[in-house]
Amino acid sequence: MCGIVGFTSESMQAAPVLLQGLAKLEYRGYDSAGLAVRDGSQDPVVVRAKGRLQVLEEKTNGGLSLPGSCGIGHTRWATHGEPSERNAHPHISEDLNVIGVHNGIIENFSELKEKLQRHDYHFYSETDTEVAIKLVDYYYKKYKVGPIDALAKSMVRIRGSYALAVMFRDFPGEIYVARKDSPMIVGVSSAGTFVASDVPAILQYTRSVYYMENLEMARLTPEQVTFYDLNGDVVEKETTQIEWDAESAEKGGYEHFMMKEIHEQPKAIQDTMNSVLSAEGRIDLSATGLTDEIVRDVSEITIVACGSAWHVGMAAQYVFEDLTRIPVRVELASEFRYRKPILKPDGLVIVISQSGETADSLAALREAKKLGVRTLGVINVLGSSIAREADHVFYTLAGPEIAVATTKAYSAQLIAMDLLAMHFAHVRGLLDDDALAAMIAELQSLPSKVEQLIENKERIQWFASKFSNARDVFFIGRGLDYAICLEGSLKMKEISYIHSEAYAAGELKHGTISLIEDGVLVIGVMTQNELYEKTVSNLVEVRSRGGYLAGITSYGHYEAEDTVQFTVYVPKTDPHFYATLAVVPLQLLGYYLAVARGLDVDKPRNLAKSVTVE
Repeated sequence: MCGIVGFTSESMQAAPVLLQGLAKLEYRGYDSAGLAVRDGSQDPVVVRAKGRLQVLEEKTNGGLSLPGSCGIGHTRWATHGEPSERNAHPHISEDLNVIGVHNGIIENFSELKEKLQRHDYHFYSETDTEVAIKLVDYYYKKYKVGPIDALAKSMVRIRGSYALAVMFRDFPGEIYVARKDSPMIVGVSSAGTFVASDVPAILQYTRSVYYMENLEMARLTPEQVTFYDLNGDVVEKETTQIEWDAESAEKGGYEHFMMKEIHEQPKAIQDTMNSVLSAEGRIDLSATGLTDEIVRDVSEITIVACGSAWHVGMAAQYVFEDLTRIPVRVELASEFRYRKPILKPDGLVIVISQSGETADSLAALREAKKLGVRTLGVINVLGSSIAREADHVFYTLAGPEIAVATTKAYSAQLIAMDLLAMHFAHVRGLLDDDALAAMIAELQSLPSKVEQLIENKERIQWFASKFSNARDVFFIGRGLDYAICLEGSLKMKEISYIHSEAYAAGELKHGTISLIEDGVLVIGVMTQNELYEKTVSNLVEVRSRGGYLAGITSYGHYEAEDTVQFTVYVPKTDPHFYATLAVVPLQLLGYYLAVARGLDVDKPRNLAKSVTVE
């Protein structure tokens, strides 16, 4: 998610307004920024800068050096193409006929780019946005239509998500916008009209906003806004009065970014799935470059990661080995190089990293490449170091996370690994078409099931209030449930500062049970039917020693209440997919414990979002 701000006025200078709006969107994450401002009928002036918004402010003297009362601005979070001035928005057609900014992902940009190249269009950047702007220019000129029709024709051809804000040479003082899936709001005030990707950008100037609907367009002049549907017909809309204060608005009404991102998990899961599921409902990994021949030849898999990404790898190990029968090892990236790993030439090293810049993971990738082993990155940031250096890349589409404790990026990585395992199993003949289709259908049901779990958050909040003074918490589970416990324990300790540990339940009698005393909270995860009774037996041992038991299991295992004092039920799903569901109540538990203890949920002490040094 990037930031868009647009403003047009009769007389008020636009550039300072745009910069102030972009500053309110810095929380969304970005790596470059840019402005395009137009003074009357003169050509727009475009200024771009790599890095923080401060660089752009210095280049424009806080916007004062850019005369004009109509303009658009953007903070970019790199997707297609590395962070650079060349890839920064706004993007332009070659004759400055169309200039615009864009949020989202255009999935068929390569196809559209080839089409435009056949019509003598040339490209200076690596972005999908430049393709979109030049597509609008193409239709505007070819059919000699107005801006709304040109946008509509482009929207029909573009696949993916987008929020577009565009200026046309022939229409000075006007901004045109279009929206599909990516949010876009329009504001009105006596000073002029505004467009932005989120409320904070314009809250300083107006609280009267329109929320654009999907596949809707708008024309902004200094005096008014007109909305259109995809047919070009005028749409009547009513304004909404914003009641939030500025800080709350930046978080979309949530108290913390972490809670906002917990709520964004269904979309992160859905978007990541949709990126590799074809219209026929098949898994298409062609964008990764993993051919069927490569998949068939893989003899072993080594998963390398840090922190929560390592927990994703632990969960994926169980899924991969069960579905594909390929031996899998999961390695901590910080240890990988130093034990002189022995890798087979026909193996595959999968490096999982949200940022794509994690220092230990990047070093592990380079070690694997030095040893001549094929590498695959599961990465959330296009153009990042790991994405550039890996032989193959599977991009997750979680969008940027602001909270240090990962939630939606973790869930997107889980889905990516599940999809990889299913594809490998199908290509290698261990999942037939019907079985694969059934698993895909179940995978597609997960976003709504995650939403169902989030809706039950008040019950988790009540439970967290009972243990806000806890000193020690233990998580136990077997198989895939153990991997879930690892992430649940990390969520708790990193934001609530309560000491917590996760153990394979069968290890209790090998020392851990000596730590159990009256009132100590022990959380058992019991989603795997084959291991359910064994984990219950371990919990009974804990209870006999005074521990307070909580359990996470699937609907139907109501007898769990005979053993544990507090039970959370998750919707039933394929056993391979329970990690996506069972982690949600554990994320909520860690969050509410931190809130109850009065801690900074989004920025826990001593932690950084992306660890770029060893």
